[in-house]
Amino acid sequence: MPDASSLRALERPWSCPNATTPRIAGKEKSAMTFKGSTFKRCTCTDPGTRKQLGTQCPKLKRGNGTWSSNHGTWSFQAELPKHHDGTRRTRRRHGFASQTAAQDQLDQIADLLTLGERRGEAAHATIGDLIDNRLRTGEPLPTPEAVGKQLDAGNADLDAIPTVGQWLTSWIATRKQIREGTRLSYQRHITNWLLPHLGHYRLDTLTVEHISRMFDAMAERNDTITAAKGSDDPEVRKSAHGMRVMGAATMQRYRATLRAALNAAIRAQMITFNPASYVELPSGRRPKALLWTPDRVERWQRTGQKPSRVMVWTPEQIGRFLDQAEGHPYYALFHVIAYRGLRRGEACGLPWWNIDLASRSITISTAIVQLGWKAEFGEPKSEASGRVIALDEATTLVLRRQKEHQHELRVAAGTDWVEHELVCTERDGSPLHPAKLTDAFHVIADAADLPPVRLHDLRHGAATLMIAAGADLKVVQELLGHSSIAVTADTYAHVLPELARDTAEAVAAIVPRDQRHNCHTA
Repeated sequence: MPDASSLRALERPWSCPNATTPRIAGKEKSAMTFKGSTFKRCTCTDPGTRKQLGTQCPKLKRGNGTWSSNHGTWSFQAELPKHHDGTRRTRRRHGFASQTAAQDQLDQIADLLTLGERRGEAAHATIGDLIDNRLRTGEPLPTPEAVGKQLDAGNADLDAIPTVGQWLTSWIATRKQIREGTRLSYQRHITNWLLPHLGHYRLDTLTVEHISRMFDAMAERNDTITAAKGSDDPEVRKSAHGMRVMGAATMQRYRATLRAALNAAIRAQMITFNPASYVELPSGRRPKALLWTPDRVERWQRTGQKPSRVMVWTPEQIGRFLDQAEGHPYYALFHVIAYRGLRRGEACGLPWWNIDLASRSITISTAIVQLGWKAEFGEPKSEASGRVIALDEATTLVLRRQKEHQHELRVAAGTDWVEHELVCTERDGSPLHPAKLTDAFHVIADAADLPPVRLHDLRHGAATLMIAAGADLKVVQELLGHSSIAVTADTYAHVLPELARDTAEAVAAIVPRDQRHNCHTA
């Protein structure tokens, strides 16, 4: 036990209205007075008995009686509220670098017990259990504000704060109002990275530093994959086969998942701070769409490198693709994607009852959503995705011909036909899997000797055609079903100037001028 000269006592009077307040040492105090003290000790041993000297080591003090700064460590002793069975519990913790550090922890304990005293003996004892558990496990003490919120919410077990892994698992299981594709994306993020790297931390102890270390691990994995793929050793290159570098946008999505889960924990009054909001990451900005100009095509043919992840065909290249696709079973879908900007799932899930050929319009209200390999009917990507699209005469004619062709397929299939009322189906009427449309797209593009784009970039081609025709960006946004015009402007910022030059020349050619007013250069 520490001697009296080494103790710095901390006593706080309690004012519980239900407690008696006897006079102790001339001061009026309640029966729930908190007692705590700090003291210094070391691990030196007595040569004869081999027992630790603790607070009795002569090296703890200098000759003048002051504490030695380079010998021993500080400790505290705290008298916690009695157990529920009435037995006392005195707790000591050692190893503090300074008396101030030991006293700070003692002050935190006192603040929590003050909160418990104000709420009655039951809350006082419960908070004592909480402090006891935290001291035993070495976890930091919660703030009085956090504990107060839990008590207000009726949480009798104050130390029942889950780990990050437990919270993420329960959070994703209780999310109801989200698309199945979004749920799978969340689950993939949780399984692949969030659980292995953060799952073991208790929810209220998760810090910005913990999360930053997870993203550092992602960056290190990227470096390993890049180095392996560039290695001269074929075995090393083989080890990285099929592995993809994780881009900045993907890291942002991981953070968004974690941030959403932690915001839910704040609403549940589990925590008061969201560390995921303060992690610094690369911006992950949307890649700019670039046109496949002749110079870019020539460079791609020489080096095999694409100038941007999002490349867009010129109107001439779109025409070459559609000419090559003419007569293909999926031609109608390629046509409406290229001209009217439907997403792949919207095209595959387009029913005849959403097409008004007489008024030349399409209503987008359904889609076939691919979840892994599984495909199922669902809603469009977002609220803005539900839209009505006007049809040009050529697209209307393509759809009329597709309806006639499908009638022929229905007659040929007879009783084997499965009616889904979709514009484009398999030969027996069953829905077309989106992946088959993608595979057919690449086969046709290669046959037309076109530079590479994704099927999704054929949708960008619709925007290219509209911009080339002089359409306003707001019209393009509504055609594509973007949630904001900022998304449209950001995606096509690099396409606009290149197409604008052609549009300017077309406008100039329309205006008749006297030959005398034309400018000529020598």
